[in-house]
Amino acid sequence: MTEIRPENDLPAWRRQKRAERLAARDLMTADGRREVAAALALHLDRLLEERGLLRPGLILSGYWPIRAEPDLRPWMLALEAHGLHLALPVVETRAAPLVFRRWTKGAAMERGHWNILVPSAPEHVRPDISLAPLVGWDRKGYRLGYGGGYFDRTLAALDPRPFTIGVGFHSAELASIHPQPHDIGLDAIITEEGLQV
Repeated sequence: MTEIRPENDLPAWRRQKRAERLAARDLMTADGRREVAAALALHLDRLLEERGLLRPGLILSGYWPIRAEPDLRPWMLALEAHGLHLALPVVETRAAPLVFRRWTKGAAMERGHWNILVPSAPEHVRPDISLAPLVGWDRKGYRLGYGGGYFDRTLAALDPRPFTIGVGFHSAELASIHPQPHDIGLDAIITEEGLQV
């Protein structure tokens, strides 16, 4: 495959880097992904504790894992047992900011955008903490996502913004995602190797 240079065609470069990282992720075994998720959970606990964010009543928005993403649902449910509330992002309107719906074990679910399971209950909540799955990431705190722009659009619309944490594989690091004006940096990035940003 011919290497695309970002200065020649940034959208095509991002598509190429996204495809490369997704292909590498798909090669990881289920056991390997579970090990990454367990390491991420430990590092997330440490970060949230250090930031004073493991407080009952706070709302954490996670994600329903797709495309070989680390599955953090068991960790999220453990937080719920300690008094945090959980939410999942939902696309209710295409090309608009995400909304967040409460989620708990056993909640009624339905198929949403991209066929991702989302809570059926229509009430919206505002997260205090939001996890963003990473396809790629850089050390300036920018993420390469799936290309829909939903997460950046959502962060731009939320006031106050939640504490945002990118979570993903260490091997997905890029020297830069070459951020554009619409790209919003994250507050922290955590991989299986620990806090990176």
